[in-house]
Amino acid sequence: MTTWRVAVLGPGGVGGLLGAVLARAGVDVLCLARPGTAAHLQERGLELRSQHFGDIAVPVRAAEALDEPVDACLVTVKAHALENAAGAVPPTALGDALVVPFLNGVDHVVWLRDRYPAEQVVAATITVEATRVAPGVVRHGTPFAMLQVGHGPAPRERVDAFVAMLAEAGLDVTPREDERVMLWSKLAVLAPMALLTTHAMAPLGEVRTARRDDLVAVVDEVVAAAGADGIALDGEELLAWLDSRPASFRSSMMNDAEAGRPLELDAIGGAILRAAGRGAVDVPVTARLVEELRARRQPD
Repeated sequence: MTTWRVAVLGPGGVGGLLGAVLARAGVDVLCLARPGTAAHLQERGLELRSQHFGDIAVPVRAAEALDEPVDACLVTVKAHALENAAGAVPPTALGDALVVPFLNGVDHVVWLRDRYPAEQVVAATITVEATRVAPGVVRHGTPFAMLQVGHGPAPRERVDAFVAMLAEAGLDVTPREDERVMLWSKLAVLAPMALLTTHAMAPLGEVRTARRDDLVAVVDEVVAAAGADGIALDGEELLAWLDSRPASFRSSMMNDAEAGRPLELDAIGGAILRAAGRGAVDVPVTARLVEELRARRQPD
């Protein structure tokens, strides 16, 4: 089989994890990063510390921008950094490569399909706790990394081949027929977890106990917002999934808040508020959490 060539735009927590696992499997990985990070990766490669995948140290290639053919470009930056980061992948340099965003939220896919050929953008999700602890070094903190890839406008055979490549590399990946259901299903469990763990600055287990009413309310509100967007979700199933996660689970938003980094409030909470607004659905608890978290980030 021909070796896949995969660019990773944003080799941070998620991008570094995927890049390391793929490179270990023999995939030709090209990391696209800022000058200092690119130079570090070119010299020292990627290091993944994971009980699930094992400790991985692999060489990768690195550049500041895409200037060579690849088969797929994984977009793994934070949602708020997408517009600036996309400058490293000019549409003219993309060729016929698939663009596969592993971003939180639901609105980024439309943005990417406006920038690149719509039939080359493949919606995807990942559920994982992975943190960049140093340039090129990622700590994987959960006993899972679950990927989903949607069948949208891209040619089915290309999406299937991409999914097969991920699976052969050892990743837990599931193809989904309806990409919008896939994206909303991810957001529906992420939003309650991210908003409440960050608001409480406590792991999921504490939130499930001390903030149970808020947790249930946000799940119900996300289900209502998704319904207004034409997506039917089961609130009891979503809550059961949240109850099944490890008590120590920390959302990436909580980690970002603790480190003083920008938060994905607009991609996660904002997406729910926008969908609710379009459907005239009331989501008071979600709105309060978003407002209070946003206020915390404002300078005095």
